[in-house]
Amino acid sequence: MKLWLKRTMALVMATAMVLSGTAYVSQWKNVDFADANNSTWNGKTPKYIFLFIGDGMTYPQFTAASDYLGAVRTESNRVVSDNLNFMDFPVSGSATTFDSSSFCPDSASTATSISTGYKTLSGVINMDESKRVSYETIAEKLKEQLGYKIGVVSSVPINHATPAAFYAHQPSRNNYYEIGVELAKSEFDYFGGGDFLLATGKDMKQPSLYSLAENNGYSIADSKEEILSLSAASDKVIAISPVTVEGALPYEVDRKTGELSLADFTKKGIDVLYNNTGFFMMVEGGKIDWACHANDAMAAIKDTIAFDNAVAEAVKFYNKYPNDTLIIVTGDHETGGMSIGFAGTQYSTYLPQLSEQTLSYEAYDEVIEGYRANPVNFETALLDIEKYFGLVTKEKSAKTTYKNMVLTDYEITQLKAAFELSMIPASNRKLSEADKLMYGSYEPLLMAVTHLLNNKSGIGWTSYSHTGIPAAVFARGLGSQIFSGSYDNTDIYVKLKALTKVE
Repeated sequence: MKLWLKRTMALVMATAMVLSGTAYVSQWKNVDFADANNSTWNGKTPKYIFLFIGDGMTYPQFTAASDYLGAVRTESNRVVSDNLNFMDFPVSGSATTFDSSSFCPDSASTATSISTGYKTLSGVINMDESKRVSYETIAEKLKEQLGYKIGVVSSVPINHATPAAFYAHQPSRNNYYEIGVELAKSEFDYFGGGDFLLATGKDMKQPSLYSLAENNGYSIADSKEEILSLSAASDKVIAISPVTVEGALPYEVDRKTGELSLADFTKKGIDVLYNNTGFFMMVEGGKIDWACHANDAMAAIKDTIAFDNAVAEAVKFYNKYPNDTLIIVTGDHETGGMSIGFAGTQYSTYLPQLSEQTLSYEAYDEVIEGYRANPVNFETALLDIEKYFGLVTKEKSAKTTYKNMVLTDYEITQLKAAFELSMIPASNRKLSEADKLMYGSYEPLLMAVTHLLNNKSGIGWTSYSHTGIPAAVFARGLGSQIFSGSYDNTDIYVKLKALTKVE
């Protein structure tokens, strides 16, 4: 090739690269660049910061939710996945989750890592491994140093591990009363979602947490009307869902029309917190974790979608204030060892079948309790299994549009064995090693039914506990690019500290 032609081609290629780079930079033309690896930031501080934590939610959970939405939408055989709102964020990263005592950590230690930048033992909230030194959280720093308003929202009790990790400092996550006392003294501006656990202490003789909060200037809003009327003029407020199950919001699959959702509490938090100085709001989808502990795919998927609906409220706010807002979405750890794919279905999934499930494991547990209180036979239980989960016997195969929702003789034998165990009071059961692996600490019939439906749909599980896979991190808005790449969960705090310039 002649020298002049080589030089001309080189010039064309260089020009193309420059133009390509210019096009990329134009996406961030109003944003100062940062070094993602060093978590440094020289730009403007985000005024409005949202941190969403899906408890127990990592890649399997949000992928399953996305795939489910795509599968129920399409009528063809073509595989389609509908991304959740946060899956379309322009920045994504990955964070390791291990803590000081385990590669399969718990919510207390992982939330501590995210909120303070320190590793600690499982079960410990914002304290070191000696349980004597306390760590200041990013929320506390933003309140004290920048005057930001602070909000903490959760679908589970507000003094549970993840929300507590933004305002409390305790050697044990089980110190619910002591955590609640710290909440009452926190001076944070908005708490929303679940109720208090152990509001009068373990002995039920301590001063009420509601009274302590009110004595410290909080108003308690616990009716739908009171909650929906909250505004920036409401001052410090604790908004407690009027409908709770063991202190938590109902599972999304159980939530009745008109009952408040996690998105409602997020939207109301924005109303209460909005001001010209700034705010920080942590929102937890806590029952994703609980559903995955119980290996209930439908409950987990529906609560992941509900969590994403809460993220959508932050996206609406971002669209109004794009130059001042940062949204981060992550998980604290994975729960259940959830897999999209099961040995019995090989490469196939049948996710629309999950829609046949009309109640959570939590609600079905109550049905089983009713069986023990008023004994029924196995045939009656099979009728309820058909009603609530869509699984049918061969004789009723015409009642389902899904061929593999018909129970085989082997599967009916499994269900009958589980039913017989569930009819024995838990304190009198003698579980074999195989039983313990098959049912965990849950009702045998419950686990037999949900496992069958999940497996027939192409969902598998490896555990009733947490696992050690990394958590995904998604970000949008001012400073979001420093959340790209692979790092440790403690670096989420480091990056927030760099963005906000707190000490």
